[in-house]
Amino acid sequence: MKILGIGSRIDHPDYGKGVVTNVSSKHYWVTFLENGLETIDLDADFEVIEAVEDEVDSVSFFDVERSLVKILEKWSDTHEKVALADKWRGGKLVLEPGDTTANKEMPIDTFFHKIVMVRDRIRVMEQKINSSKNLDDQEKIDLQQYITRIYGSLTSFNVLFKTKSDHFVGEKSKQ
Repeated sequence: MKILGIGSRIDHPDYGKGVVTNVSSKHYWVTFLENGLETIDLDADFEVIEAVEDEVDSVSFFDVERSLVKILEKWSDTHEKVALADKWRGGKLVLEPGDTTANKEMPIDTFFHKIVMVRDRIRVMEQKINSSKNLDDQEKIDLQQYITRIYGSLTSFNVLFKTKSDHFVGEKSKQ
């Protein structure tokens, strides 16, 4: 099977006529005249109207970008995009003191961002502990247990997260 280059024109039985705009190791990204951008398998059934050769990178820009993002997430303190639950958008956090001093208010988005930053920094600390050459295995286990307890202490903030996969998870009970 010969790989089509970027700029090749095809006629797909379901999507109609289109132009190959990107190529990955498994798919063509094709912009179709009537159906917009679609990804189709390299071996999908379509007619080649005009093939362009030598216009294919061995790795697409999308694949490089995705790999770079994963590396940055793993080794830096930059954080992934985490969504605030819809019901909290535009809301505010109000701290009301027990005495006569003024309330403290802040946008929930700001507070949420700070919680996510705390979580991300704990994750970085966890990675540094696990990869440390100066700690023995027992010290790593002890520190990992403290981190698990920290996550458990932060589970109250899970109500702010849009998706459950972003939640803090502490020590699971053994039942």
